[in-house]
Amino acid sequence: MRILVTNDDGIDAPGIKVLERIARGLSKDVWVVAPETQQSASSHSLTLHRPLRSRRISKRRHAVNGTPTDCVFLAFNKIMADGPPDMVLSGVNDGPNVGEDVTYSGTIAAAMEATLFGAPAVAFSQAYGDGRKHHWATAEQWAGRLLPMLIERGWPKRVLINVNFPDLPAADVRGIRVVRQGLHALDDTLEERIDPRGRPYYWIGAQLPAAGSGQRGTDMDALDEGYVSVTPLHMDLTHRRTLTWLREVIE
Repeated sequence: MRILVTNDDGIDAPGIKVLERIARGLSKDVWVVAPETQQSASSHSLTLHRPLRSRRISKRRHAVNGTPTDCVFLAFNKIMADGPPDMVLSGVNDGPNVGEDVTYSGTIAAAMEATLFGAPAVAFSQAYGDGRKHHWATAEQWAGRLLPMLIERGWPKRVLINVNFPDLPAADVRGIRVVRQGLHALDDTLEERIDPRGRPYYWIGAQLPAAGSGQRGTDMDALDEGYVSVTPLHMDLTHRRTLTWLREVIE
């Protein structure tokens, strides 16, 4: 199996090294095409108004001066054009991608782009606490258990798998839960500060789970309870119920 590994934290991020080891446990034919620099929250953006450059680090390792979507696009169309990847693995992200994070995340976007090319894709993210101690071994051990199960059974086209690992040592993880996407609160995420010249500037902060919004059975709930969360996401954004209602009203 030919595997493409990518991320949004950059080619030198610790999480992508973890994911490379995971991929090499499945295949000898592993390629890495990742951004030169940090691209978190780049979403599914494609670079159109400046040239892209791919820097070859080694035979199967390339850094791209663009977004995660650019990386996957270049991998399929140029870097690996002689034999496109059979699977794309994105991550392991520095921090969780749950709730509305999936709409901002470059990690998720890389997996989205892969599904558009018809390849099965899995996005991985590792949660961490306030002290920023990263349990990378948790991602490595539990991904090693989960991926063979996913590969053996497969999943529908145009669907990607979003996996999040809890902020726990591997031995303390309680198991794996298949859950739906949760919901964040959008309040108190913007902090205003003053620069040395007296002008205001802003930091966008981390979002918190929305209180009382029915979070049971969600990706955020699973992480909070010490489980690995697995959520299938699909590219068709159509809301079926509203589609039916609008047809009744308009047609």
